[in-house]
Amino acid sequence: DHHCPWMNNCVGAGNLKHFILFLCYTWTCAAFALSLFGWNYFFCDVEECTFHPVIVHLVRVMTVLCIGAFLFTSSMLMNVTYGILTGIGTIDRLKKKATNTMSQSDEEPIELIDVFGVAGFHTWPLPIDPVFEDHDRVVGYSMPQRLAREQQLMERTKPFVRAPQKPINMCGDILPV
Repeated sequence: DHHCPWMNNCVGAGNLKHFILFLCYTWTCAAFALSLFGWNYFFCDVEECTFHPVIVHLVRVMTVLCIGAFLFTSSMLMNVTYGILTGIGTIDRLKKKATNTMSQSDEEPIELIDVFGVAGFHTWPLPIDPVFEDHDRVVGYSMPQRLAREQQLMERTKPFVRAPQKPINMCGDILPV
């Protein structure tokens, strides 16, 4: 999709969940900090609510930083949501806008299980790697090591088939002990 300088990584199918969670966590923390600052500013009407001037300036700086983080992560969350709903990544969308070919897109929306995995809804907000039903389809390629590992797993889980045995003659033959 694109390179994220804050995560110092490229965002794609394998880590899109982590990028979305990073944005959600940052947005939530910024909103919480802004609400705390606002609560202390607007509802502190007692005379004991006087603070040292250094603290007041630090809170003002933090408020500006939180507003910036809140607005930036809001715009990035909208950008990612648009990408999921349209199936067009950030780079592709920028190229299509530059060449005025947005109306010629034939991409499908991305299913949420292709972002968050099939391990269950309870794992979606947790920063754990998603498990995909068809990993190669989601990421768009296959690696030889992965294919060999899956083949070994399939060979180990094959049902055991017994060879037909001769019936044992219970009357005449004595078997050695």
